[in-house]
Amino acid sequence: MSPEQLQRLLQELIALPHETEWVEFKVNYAEPKEIGEYVSALANAACLHDKPQGYLVYGVENRTHKVVGTKFRPRQAKVGNQGLEMWLTQLLDPKPDFAIREFAFEGRDVVLFAVDAAGNRPVRFSGMAHVRVGDSLTALKNHPEKERKIWLKTGRKDWSAGICAGATLADLDPAAIQKGRVEYKNKNPDKAGDVDGWTDTVFLNKAKVTIHGKITRTAIILLGKPEAEHYLSPAVAQITWVLKDEHNVEKDYRHFGPPLLLNVEKAAAGIRNLNYRYLPNNTLFPVEVTQYDPWVLREALHNSVAHQDYELGGRINLVERPDELVFANLGHFIPGSVERVIEQDAPQEFYRNPFLAHAMVNLNMIDTIGGGIKKMFLKQRKRFFPLPDYDLSQEDRVQVRIQGKILDENYTRLLIENADLPLETVMLLDRVQKRRRISKEDHQRLKRQQLVEGRYPNLIVSSKVAAVTGKRAEYIRYRGFDDGHYQQMILEYLGKFGSATRKDINTLLLGKLPDILSAKQKMTKINRLLSVRLKAKLGLIRNEGSDAAPKWVLTDKGREAVQ
Repeated sequence: MSPEQLQRLLQELIALPHETEWVEFKVNYAEPKEIGEYVSALANAACLHDKPQGYLVYGVENRTHKVVGTKFRPRQAKVGNQGLEMWLTQLLDPKPDFAIREFAFEGRDVVLFAVDAAGNRPVRFSGMAHVRVGDSLTALKNHPEKERKIWLKTGRKDWSAGICAGATLADLDPAAIQKGRVEYKNKNPDKAGDVDGWTDTVFLNKAKVTIHGKITRTAIILLGKPEAEHYLSPAVAQITWVLKDEHNVEKDYRHFGPPLLLNVEKAAAGIRNLNYRYLPNNTLFPVEVTQYDPWVLREALHNSVAHQDYELGGRINLVERPDELVFANLGHFIPGSVERVIEQDAPQEFYRNPFLAHAMVNLNMIDTIGGGIKKMFLKQRKRFFPLPDYDLSQEDRVQVRIQGKILDENYTRLLIENADLPLETVMLLDRVQKRRRISKEDHQRLKRQQLVEGRYPNLIVSSKVAAVTGKRAEYIRYRGFDDGHYQQMILEYLGKFGSATRKDINTLLLGKLPDILSAKQKMTKINRLLSVRLKAKLGLIRNEGSDAAPKWVLTDKGREAVQ
């Protein structure tokens, strides 16, 4: 870009009516990590706004767009022993083209980062994609609608549809092809009479596993012989099953590669799916079921295969622990949130591996594209088991946890007695039984329906359920007693022993406060009982020691209350 072009570009940028999402103005502040995040955000924002480039400009006031000059010298800047530009390039993925221009405008120094718009997928810095929303820099994952638009705009090439050069039908497993025919007929009963007359080439084309007779990566993943896996390199199509004990110590493991149409079944068959009785005392639901619903188990495995980002070169992991299974695949969760998937209840606009996903539908591995997650939730709800847990906290990893036991009998009883509860409400109750925070608005809604109790945010499923199930002791352990009970304990202790240090009081109460409180919350509750209620409000005790080393004794009023 010539000096004249740089001058004209800056004039155009500062003439904008306000700071846009694809332009950021700074004066001097130049923290390297923030620069990297802005490069990611501007590349993604430029893609969203159909701009060829985004711009980070130093030497211009943000609000006035007045050119005031900068002291920032990016070509002299170092991060450790590395130059700033090289450091940024190594942490950006995919690496966008960006150019750093230093020039003078009306006698004042200006630095301009010109960043090309995201190409085949969102640009990430240090593993996380960013975007501008208004004038704020934020993580792209917080705005799934913007992320979907970027994926759609970039038109990323479908890796799973790629042709494996040199591969032939001889690289596919005959038993897997035969299994594929059976499942194709199950999925398409109207075509069952025709399938047996098709050659393998015709069948694979009809099932959308091959393209005009050419072997795709999808064909190798689902139907390939083990020795044909090299056609996928450096990608890996493998499920690793790991068995761990209650101390998280690995006890056994096994790898399952192509053909995954057959080997997913083998991986699932190795899981210890024991019988489980809902309540041993037969007071709730005296029916034995398996710990894991077979359909849910296979759907979780099949989803991992369909949505794995194979270009990242990792395996799909299945960890089996006592009473739980954890599935993990590489690649971020494109829909953004599980709640959105269930609320939308429709196929997604974009899939990471659309050719692979459609082939799996045709081979009866996936029920329908986009509907499997909601069906998993509904099946777990019908069994009165905890709902699947989706952990999306890592940028390039999706983890799903399936519980093989009841966590809270109150929750189970509630589902049994309220079969018409909306799934959204059941999902909130599931979070409550797992001791996870819900919003204040959701708490008020559940409270109005008398479905939860406790002081926000420390909630439990309603005590009315606890009384029905005979789990009063467990309810008290989580809900605790009212304050009057603990106050009486303190007063009786002082009446018997004359005085008590704070350590004495802690020993007396800590083991009896509800488990739902953290250690810090328990200490705060004891402070309030002593200083606010018993001393200041009721006047029943007083402190004879110091604030640092209190020694509590009864007042005359307190002694009368004890007597």
